[in-house]
Amino acid sequence: RLETIIDGLQDHGRLARNTAVLATAKHFLGDGGTRYGSSTTGTYTTDQGVTYATQQELEAIHLSPYRTAVDKGVGSVMPSYSSLQILGRDAQPIKMHARGDQITGVLKGRLGFRGFVISDWNGIDQITADHRTNAKLGVNAGIDMVMVPDQYVTFEKDLKNLVTAGDVTMARIDDAVSRILLQKFKLGLFEQPYADRTNIGSIGNAAHRAVARTLAAESQVLLKNTGNVLPLAANANVYVAGSNANNIGNQVGGWTVTWQGSSSSPAVGTTILAGLQQVAPGATFTYSANASAPIGNATVGVVVVGETPYAEGAGDVGNGHTLDLSAADKAAVDTVCAAVKCIVLVVSGRPMNIAPIQAEASAIIASWLPGSEGAGVADVLVGNAPFTGRLPVSWAKNVDTTTSPVNVGDASYDPLYAYGWGLRTDSPKARLTAARDALAAGADGAAGKRAVPTLTALLQGDFWNSDGTLHRVIPAFALLSQAAKNLGGVSVGAAMQAGAIVSLVRDVAQKAIVNAGASGMAKTASLTADAEHALLLGNPTTAIALLDRAYRQVI
Repeated sequence: RLETIIDGLQDHGRLARNTAVLATAKHFLGDGGTRYGSSTTGTYTTDQGVTYATQQELEAIHLSPYRTAVDKGVGSVMPSYSSLQILGRDAQPIKMHARGDQITGVLKGRLGFRGFVISDWNGIDQITADHRTNAKLGVNAGIDMVMVPDQYVTFEKDLKNLVTAGDVTMARIDDAVSRILLQKFKLGLFEQPYADRTNIGSIGNAAHRAVARTLAAESQVLLKNTGNVLPLAANANVYVAGSNANNIGNQVGGWTVTWQGSSSSPAVGTTILAGLQQVAPGATFTYSANASAPIGNATVGVVVVGETPYAEGAGDVGNGHTLDLSAADKAAVDTVCAAVKCIVLVVSGRPMNIAPIQAEASAIIASWLPGSEGAGVADVLVGNAPFTGRLPVSWAKNVDTTTSPVNVGDASYDPLYAYGWGLRTDSPKARLTAARDALAAGADGAAGKRAVPTLTALLQGDFWNSDGTLHRVIPAFALLSQAAKNLGGVSVGAAMQAGAIVSLVRDVAQKAIVNAGASGMAKTASLTADAEHALLLGNPTTAIALLDRAYRQVI
């Protein structure tokens, strides 16, 4: 539930006024729905492109998150660089910065947005070739604060002349100013205009880096683990390769060291290779980025592949980028995996095309962009921390999703890995024990406590293997479902403990799917993905039922 970040940033009732931050919902409207190849910006393919949608699609898909953000009290909204054409209504695409029907009519009018609308960087200058016309169209469309990094003198002159000429009314100016002032008053900027910098020297200290390390570990998603090659043995002889094994810049990505990111810029932190050397001092490591050094006596390989840094349109597929592994990374995987059991980590900002290495890799991990603390990635590789992450998106079989439908709900949903997939390595019994104890302590009130006897019966019964995994799974599923009935809803306590209960069923279903081979995912992807949606919506019993169906499909 991403909208909760609005509370975290600007909860004026809970936070000290000078610590709250104004949240911005962007990019309004349909930014994520631009048609491939529709961009009007250089060689980009989707960035700053055109969203074509019926009114029904606009309401159901593109407007829905903004409705939620407004209900949450978001303080500002930013229009998209992209254009929108409402099919059956608009004769042609119209730049969002000029769409008064959506900014003033829908956002401010129908949805009742009381914050201010801020343009994107030089956003109004994309409307037409004339700056004065752009100022008129943008401000009259409902933009309250205009981001003009360079031509601000010209903008101020043009806007003043537009008001004098009556092309922009004083009522429009008053509305914009009052909206901006309202948010500044809410933030307390007139009483205390500057942030409290007392603790600025502690930013990035050891405690902060410890949190970042933990988050890096928790973000790792174990997609495949053939033969339980993970965790690495404490005394393993490891061959490390790949472009992202020893590169902080690639690890942290864009919008960090520099705007577009840099693979060579120095930064404080620990690479994944350095992290492994730190957490496994008893192991032996041989490092060769391109796998050209002899593999020698290594018994296992760790190949860290992925993307180089980018931000905004520069990462646009088709703009000099693809989702395929680089030739060097693919060669490194081929070399290492042909010689020893290999673990492939994909360091990237998005799912990449890993189907070509799927068969040869013993284990595959979605490492995303783990940040500066590569030791957190190393922690899960050596077993100091368990794998608990799950995919927040579907992982496509290939780049061409027309032949491999990848959106949950597609008629023939066929991902390489389904939304919500993620193998866990912690003990299911220990996980359930912790959930039971939290509920017994009142983590979710009286309703949660009603689940405790059922969970206790399950924990004390003959349902467990010596390693803490479930057996007699069908009757165990029934007890888990009975307990979950008391945990419906989306309160924090309910969500956490319901998630733990559902995770046990997910573990069993995923193991069966893996054992079923290549057909397992295809048979169950829709069911397991729908189970994730049900859990997020506060329906754990539905999630368990769907995972139960997935399990029965492949046993």
